Amino acid sequence: MTVTRKLRPGLPRADARADVTAFQAWRPHSPSPATFRRAWEVEDRFGFSWWDSLVIASALESGASLLLSEDLQHDQSISGLRVLNPFHPDFQMADLPSISTEASRRFSRS
Repeated sequence: MTVTRKLRPGLPRADARADVTAFQAWRPHSPSPATFRRAWEVEDRFGFSWWDSLVIASALESGASLLLSEDLQHDQSISGLRVLNPFHPDFQMADLPSISTEASRRFSRS
């Protein structure tokens, strides 16, 4: 909704849907009760906000080795999970593991 209605100019609905479809190549994680417990552990141990802790716990639960986030410190490691900020000046697309050709095309900064 934000990208199609609140941003000016907004993204056409078909483009927003294509972006969501391309993100599916990264196999999004559906939180479970175990994910919530892990998020509470992350929140208590590292002092992150609840929502950041839930994102981190979901990444850890899904077996991810890399998390892209503009809300966390660039190039930090959290329980073996590497965090990169895609808006940080030192960010490089080469730091990312291979993704589908469509996702790579849609989300590369050119």
